Amino acid sequence: METKPTHEQAQLQLQLYDLRREERLRQARDWFSKNFFADTLDEAMKIAPMGTEQGAFFMMVLSYWDQACAMLNYGLLHEDLFFEHSGEFVGVWERVKATIPEARQRFVNKEFAANLQKAAERFEAWSEKRSPGQMAAMRQMMKMMRPQKAAASGQ
Repeated sequence: METKPTHEQAQLQLQLYDLRREERLRQARDWFSKNFFADTLDEAMKIAPMGTEQGAFFMMVLSYWDQACAMLNYGLLHEDLFFEHSGEFVGVWERVKATIPEARQRFVNKEFAANLQKAAERFEAWSEKRSPGQMAAMRQMMKMMRPQKAAASGQ
């Protein structure tokens, strides 16, 4: 993006940051980063079943970032400013992307997490122009964070 952020875009970005600091969302984000590792929708539903606190935490994180990315996708936020200071959404997308196609089918919602996906895909291209290899390094780090499955480790 060649233009400077407007005052309104900067204000909205600061408001989104303030929302991230809300206590319950902080708890949800902390839970998500430590616990959400799923390759299939069924695994995701076991980790974060609907009607449980874990399910609520999952939806808080996913819906917060999908909504923030919707604001970006509709041009309400400045893309460079958002990408420079809001990379957490990409980590969230990396954690959920394997489950999203099946979720869209099962829940008959083609748009489920679509804003998050669109922004994450744009971020990857943006990032590779500015810092080649950043996404590969992030994905490698995320693999290291993932607990090993009992079956994979022979236990």
